[in-house]
Amino acid sequence: MKDDRNLLDLLKFELSFLEQGGYGRSVHTPWKATSLFQDSLTCLNFGEAEKVHPCDECALFSFVPGDSRNEKVPCHHIPLNERGDTVASVDRGYNQADMEDALKQWLRRMIAHLEEEHGRTACAQEPDSGSAKHHQPR
Repeated sequence: MKDDRNLLDLLKFELSFLEQGGYGRSVHTPWKATSLFQDSLTCLNFGEAEKVHPCDECALFSFVPGDSRNEKVPCHHIPLNERGDTVASVDRGYNQADMEDALKQWLRRMIAHLEEEHGRTACAQEPDSGSAKHHQPR
């Protein structure tokens, strides 16, 4: 199982990358559209001519539904909202700005969820400072 703290950092990085215009057209290949997730440093295969790392090694793979894990680009099948829109489905009917907005909203929800989970875990792991006083010699 992946470490959620690494996942949280990855999601925060992806959101920052997205908010700073990271998916804009490349100066090297302005004719080529960018691909959400794949054209980000968060992708294990970013900058590789061929797929060197299997997608199941990526922290995002845990969000991919079981029936989509064998797709060519599994992360494009992560449900981004309650309707079940994915990068793959939004890509067919929306423009780049719509896709990025859907991804931003998903990233913000996942980040908030993971931060809330970490908060609960941290509280559960803190020693009870009040009970320690009762066990100290006087």
